[in-house]
Amino acid sequence: MQATKLISIALVAIALSACQGATFQKLMGDLAPDDAAGQKSGRGERPAMVRVPSELLVPNLPLVEKRESLTATGYAVISVQNSKTPAQQRLMAIRAAKLDAYRSLAEQVYGLRLDATATVADMVVQNDTFRSKVEGVIYGATLVSITPSGDDTYETTLTLDKSTVQDLRMLYLTQLTAKSR
Repeated sequence: MQATKLISIALVAIALSACQGATFQKLMGDLAPDDAAGQKSGRGERPAMVRVPSELLVPNLPLVEKRESLTATGYAVISVQNSKTPAQQRLMAIRAAKLDAYRSLAEQVYGLRLDATATVADMVVQNDTFRSKVEGVIYGATLVSITPSGDDTYETTLTLDKSTVQDLRMLYLTQLTAKSR
């Protein structure tokens, strides 16, 4: 359980390391970087699967790179919308495309949680499944365009300023550290 918690903190720290002042050293507490897996570091024993390379301990590692904003595009099919009138189907498709774009922004800001399971029997894959989940708050996004794409699809594009991304990540990191105490 402790190893799972540490791995979760490390993954979130990687995703949120662009926040001002947030470093892995602050988040990981007494874990030493680059200790050999499972060796005693004098600060406690680290589980074999947790290893934080020192290059990831650089403070303020930019995840948004040099871009001034994040851009996300969402899509929705008109004909599958649950309505009898074509006008309402179009409006519902626009709404769905906008929500898809917001989901894409949330993935870029907070990352994506991916759970995967594979079953192998007699050296043959029997079952291979995965689920993804994204959770977060997006505010301050600007609607760039809503355009028809082909005969039966709408495309919506949103942008999010880099400073807003930093604010969102900082708020998320603050909430995360408050919950772990």
